[in-house]
Amino acid sequence: MSLLHDRWVCLGAILYIDHNTLTHGSHTQQSKIRTVDLLALCVALVIPSSLSTPRPIFFNFAFDSELNCSLPLLATNTVLPSPLSSQVCFSTAMSGISKACCSIPPVVSKGYQPKGEYKTINGLKTYVTGPESATKAILVVYDIFGFFDQTIQGADILATSTDQKYRVFIPDFFEGSPADISWYPPTTQEHKEKLGNFFSTKAVPPKTLSKIPSIVAEGNKLAPGDNFQSWSILGFCWGGKIASLSSGADNKLFKAAAQCHPAMVDANDAKAVNIPMVLLASKDEPAQDIKDFEANLKGPKYVETFPTQIHGWMAARSDLESPEVRKEYERGYKTVLEFFHQHS
Repeated sequence: MSLLHDRWVCLGAILYIDHNTLTHGSHTQQSKIRTVDLLALCVALVIPSSLSTPRPIFFNFAFDSELNCSLPLLATNTVLPSPLSSQVCFSTAMSGISKACCSIPPVVSKGYQPKGEYKTINGLKTYVTGPESATKAILVVYDIFGFFDQTIQGADILATSTDQKYRVFIPDFFEGSPADISWYPPTTQEHKEKLGNFFSTKAVPPKTLSKIPSIVAEGNKLAPGDNFQSWSILGFCWGGKIASLSSGADNKLFKAAAQCHPAMVDANDAKAVNIPMVLLASKDEPAQDIKDFEANLKGPKYVETFPTQIHGWMAARSDLESPEVRKEYERGYKTVLEFFHQHS
């Protein structure tokens, strides 16, 4: 899986404060999956091979109303692969909540004790959780702030639902040097410059994408029979971009994907997605970007905006001492689990 990792050139990052450029309406009603029947009605579509011209790709990044960061990436002499045949599902994919999805561990608001352990996977420190007997796996791509209790707890939730068991992996892609959470929100020029430098160096997507096939291959050695039946991928914030790009036309690793409060949402990425995808947005992602991305997804999908939540509510920026945040954090993980139960 090449994922263009050797053909993209990062031109830099532009960080700026603009309270007026982002759209903040509730997208919940528009983005809920369309209902036709309680049974899935899926139509196979073949997308023609038309994307053959290199094009600039712009990543629109929004933590919340205070930050918009564009990372221009130039595809040099790159022929973009056309999407594979896919399915469009017009059913109520999320119409019922399974027993497995409803039975997750209680969310701990403070002082969480991890249930998993750290292992070295493909040379990277990796949080691994879930029963050794699990036959399916989930790769979690954290946000730019790295390992946080809220993200670790989320991985444990994914691994310990009652029916379907998963082995969950969170690699330390930033190798011990994530972005400092004190940089956000970027209230000073220094913080803006540090965030911009981070996105244009350590967080350039191709650098991470190139590592994923080897991580999956080595992770499979921990499976019964040395091979998991399936892998899914879940990304938070910056990790959502990684999940989106990992689900493209040349994807052969993952059966389902999830993005939670994704950053750098690009509707063009959705055209190439060849697996079922769930996208959970916060009130802070540009609503039109989410709507356009959803419109371009041609396979089974579920898209919802959580109108009371900030960018980051399911990962490092989650305030689990708030009852409302804790409730929506739990609901978010239940939604992802239900989708993975159905499609992985």
